[in-house]
Amino acid sequence: MKIVIFGLTISSSWGNGHATVWRSLCRQLIGRSHRVVFFERDVPYYAAHRDVAAIDGGTLRLYQSWEDIADVAGRELRDADIAIVTSYCPDAVGASDLIWFSPALRVFYDLDAPVTIARLRAGEVVPYIPPNGLGDFDLVLSFTGGAALEGLKAELGAKKVAPLYGSVDPDVHRPVPSKDSYRAALSYLGTYSQDRQRTLYDLFIEPARRATEARFVMGGAQYPAEFPWTKNIFFVQHLPPSEHPSFFCSSRLTLNVTRAAMRDMGWCPSGRLFEAAACAVPIISDSWNGLDEFFTPESEILMASSAEDVLASLALSDEQLNRIARAARERVLSEHTGAQRAQQFENILENFHAAKVIAA
Repeated sequence: MKIVIFGLTISSSWGNGHATVWRSLCRQLIGRSHRVVFFERDVPYYAAHRDVAAIDGGTLRLYQSWEDIADVAGRELRDADIAIVTSYCPDAVGASDLIWFSPALRVFYDLDAPVTIARLRAGEVVPYIPPNGLGDFDLVLSFTGGAALEGLKAELGAKKVAPLYGSVDPDVHRPVPSKDSYRAALSYLGTYSQDRQRTLYDLFIEPARRATEARFVMGGAQYPAEFPWTKNIFFVQHLPPSEHPSFFCSSRLTLNVTRAAMRDMGWCPSGRLFEAAACAVPIISDSWNGLDEFFTPESEILMASSAEDVLASLALSDEQLNRIARAARERVLSEHTGAQRAQQFENILENFHAAKVIAA
């Protein structure tokens, strides 16, 4: 199949979770003999922090404006089998208009569905959603499951929806030697988001205030100067994906904190969650509906709702933590790799076509 994608970014992992998702999925799709063409607007923010210049075996088309690339995109779509428009693509509306004139299966992939739905319910205009919603797409994929799937139907008119969760690349995310610069009793990796701040305070900052002799390390982008740092919290502004394994493997435990909009809808595993597990690092996470479908609490992942819960996890023996970490790694490698997501993507398409034939 030829797959044409109009996305936010695959070239830069700075301040977003889209790039690593696409890198893993595209690599696997290309390895399964599919042709991939990825259109990305060349914005200064990502250009300044670009860590991938090309798609190995595929085509990356960086462009300055939609007007400059629309004709090229139209030509790529003429023989495309699948055309995918994604959330936060800066030219999603223009790309959506263009794919109506192609023979390709029209797919919208919302990698931020709970955020999309929450913004709509708050009365906001969501710039990457076409004026008529998602009803004109043949298929809508969602990075999250649960209530988000119903929301995409009810709020945006999606006709056919399916979850396509994040994944991990085991060739990139695996146990590696630790680095002193990342050494921590507890680490946290994530871009700043105001709706994570309350939970981050309870599960990371407050434990750091109490465990003054322990070292806490946080990595991410866009954190404000007024963030409530403590003397034992050390900060790494940005980590390229290649450094994530060293970051995680330098921690005794690592913390997963979910954005409020996603937590409210559930079934929302982040890419970081799978990455840390694949690196065989024990994880402490906040709770959300559906988490137990990805990891078994207390045997594959530790749960926390307060600073006391985090401190209790930090007090566990190395033997206990290692057992949990090994179990989580085995679960991820058996269910949540890029290869498995590529297979699921193909299965979703096959099921869609089969249902279409039956309906006809």
